[in-house]
Amino acid sequence: MKMRRNIAAVLLAVGAMVAGLAQTAPQTPAKRTLVRAGHLLDVKTGQLADAQTIVVVGETIQSIAPTAQVQAQAGDKVIDLGGMTVMPGLIDVHTHLTMNPNFDPYLELTSTSAKEAINGVVNAKATLLAGITTVRNVGASGFVDVDLRDAINAGQVPGPHMQVSGPLLGITGGHCDENLLPIQYHVVGDGVADGIAEVQHKVRENIKYGADLIKICATGGVLSKGDDPQASQYTLEEMQAIVADAHRLGRKVAAHAHGAQGILWATEAGVDSIEHGSYINDEAIAEMKKRGTYLVPTLYLEDWMLEYGQLPAFYHRKMIDVSAVAKSNIKHAMQAGVKIAMGTDAAVYPHGLNAHELDVYVNQLGMAPLAALQTATVNAADLMGWTAKTGTLEAGKWADIIAVEKNPLEDVRVLQDVKFVMKAGTVYKIDGIGNRE
Repeated sequence: MKMRRNIAAVLLAVGAMVAGLAQTAPQTPAKRTLVRAGHLLDVKTGQLADAQTIVVVGETIQSIAPTAQVQAQAGDKVIDLGGMTVMPGLIDVHTHLTMNPNFDPYLELTSTSAKEAINGVVNAKATLLAGITTVRNVGASGFVDVDLRDAINAGQVPGPHMQVSGPLLGITGGHCDENLLPIQYHVVGDGVADGIAEVQHKVRENIKYGADLIKICATGGVLSKGDDPQASQYTLEEMQAIVADAHRLGRKVAAHAHGAQGILWATEAGVDSIEHGSYINDEAIAEMKKRGTYLVPTLYLEDWMLEYGQLPAFYHRKMIDVSAVAKSNIKHAMQAGVKIAMGTDAAVYPHGLNAHELDVYVNQLGMAPLAALQTATVNAADLMGWTAKTGTLEAGKWADIIAVEKNPLEDVRVLQDVKFVMKAGTVYKIDGIGNRE
């Protein structure tokens, strides 16, 4: 017994000695990056603070203080952004990074997962370099967006932070099905499910294979054959089952919805966001406001498509019809106080043009510039459940930082030419800006 007590005493002494050495050993300070901002924009308040320094350590912001109070230390990297306006990276909550704006049905039918993965690598980089540091990818076949997200997170390819949905859930013959081939081929979209039991299974399957959120088609769409954008597709009961399972399993639900009835049903079912909302009416607006449901307009695509798009006739007619009403209806919803998060549907037009969406909000629909910026920062982060990670420049959040030549509150179009992009502490773009070690 005495020997055991002696051994225990020795072990305690050694443990104390090791702990003491750990406490007194010199600690190598974490390497810092000092981002010197000529002007720092607070997207919550619209206030502009001059001569501020953002101290970045690893992937996150350590502190923000007046530049005069932050002296460079040995080993610091200093990025001098001069007289530029610095703000948080933008967030786009409706993208399709694995797709491109080519609507030839033959190309659509001959696409493969490998081709879509290559698209994703190219488009993720273009999106990031445009100052979009975070996205939701709301629809990709074969779970290619899951693999893209994972490759970005592993540092294999450059791209934004991603939340991904995997295949879109929809009814047989609906917007999310594959309707171009005749019956003898028996082709069915990856996410097609009919009835409560089937939609529950699809939700669980998508989550099993890596989906961060669930995307459903509540109505018909524009770029699909044989369906009507105004017609409801999933029933209220089917959508309630989807939302119940998704929310219980910790996933939000985004609903593609153009028609007013589908918007209302999806909102009543408890979805977190309505995508597009082209035919939104007062009843749907009231329900969305009551529940705090976000509206994700995708409006610049209409301008681009009508000027540059080369659509098959069965898509073109629907694009004209939807474009004739969407902006006025969305403007009404904005003015009524529906919460807005910026989404672009990038892939319907070229990736990298995402910030043109804000130009539409401000210069066509009359939204205040600060409110527009908030749709792509604080609001979008809230919709994604990532307020603690991104959406503003604050200590503890990801160092997702962009810089433009002047205050976007004076001209929101300046965001179409982002000069500096940092995502999670790594610089990806630094056009003509000096930096030093």
